[in-house]
Amino acid sequence: PVEVKDALATIQDRLRVQLARDGIDRGIRWTAPDGIHLTLKFLGDTPEDLLPDLGKHLETVLADVGAPRLSLDGLGVFPNPRTPRVIWVGLGGDIAALASLQKRVESEISPLGFPAETRPFSPHLTLARVAEYVGREERERIGAVVQRAHLAEATQFVASTVSLIRSDLLPGGAVYTPLHAATLSSHS
Repeated sequence: PVEVKDALATIQDRLRVQLARDGIDRGIRWTAPDGIHLTLKFLGDTPEDLLPDLGKHLETVLADVGAPRLSLDGLGVFPNPRTPRVIWVGLGGDIAALASLQKRVESEISPLGFPAETRPFSPHLTLARVAEYVGREERERIGAVVQRAHLAEATQFVASTVSLIRSDLLPGGAVYTPLHAATLSSHS
């Protein structure tokens, strides 16, 4: 929802100012707020001819799934604060329903030739990525800033749509193109 994207942009702006104030803002590539999304299943390179069937299959398997109520909940980094590569906002709210939704997508998509993810599901929204050339000391300082930061308020929303999205990596950053959308039911 627009209000969530606005809240994410505000969070990015506050982090950007703090990192610049500390002189550690170089090498951070911020995600455009319109491109911020929650990944339920990363498919990788997918043949074009599979996409229409994949979208219809997704819609069918999610037809009776309720839309989870979520909230923005905390800031963090992957893989850890000493060597951050990704800065993210976590999700709170009905995480059990979200995890169930993710498992359903995973189990329905895997038999179509997309290997199951081995890492545990960690729902987050990527705010920024730290460039490879950023040194160890600077990374530690970035991680410390993110750990000290907090969200001003809990922005709540209903995750009502699951989309099949094409990601094109371009020099200016990733461009996301929705290919198909499945609407989740309003009961949850």
